[in-house]
Amino acid sequence: MDFGGETCIPLIQDYENLLVVQTFSKSRSMAGARLGFAAGSKALIADLNAIKYSINPYNVNSMTLAVGLGVLLDEETTRANCRTIMDNRAYTTAALEKLGFEVLPSSSNFIFARAEKIGGKELYLKLKERGVLIRHFAQPGIEEWSRITIGTREQMDIFLKNVREILEEQR
Repeated sequence: MDFGGETCIPLIQDYENLLVVQTFSKSRSMAGARLGFAAGSKALIADLNAIKYSINPYNVNSMTLAVGLGVLLDEETTRANCRTIMDNRAYTTAALEKLGFEVLPSSSNFIFARAEKIGGKELYLKLKERGVLIRHFAQPGIEEWSRITIGTREQMDIFLKNVREILEEQR
């Protein structure tokens, strides 16, 4: 939702059984913190808290909570981070398409791409040999696709440079 979508949070007023969750991993670049939040009716949140406190009442440490609160209080930084990721996503998509890749439309911090010139697994392995990590899934239907997380412009340039070199080697 932070990368161009629309939040469903207003719908919790109309649907008592709707729980809207959001991670801090993507738009707030806090993947390692494992932090997120849920919005829902009072009854639904009370049920979640009852389950949480019966299993593990200390599942988020105080430092992570403090960082999360700081991030929530600085929404402009989050918006700027999202704009940067969206700009880098568009930049990377255009560059890959110019190289002959098909890139699926994305509203996240990653893209799915495939090329006729090189299989998904082969691209993944060749990039890994060069120290560039992307995701490859072997499941039928998506085995030719690569999941590419959008990073900084410098990181995306390194990724694209390596993709160009790998494609040149394929000739």
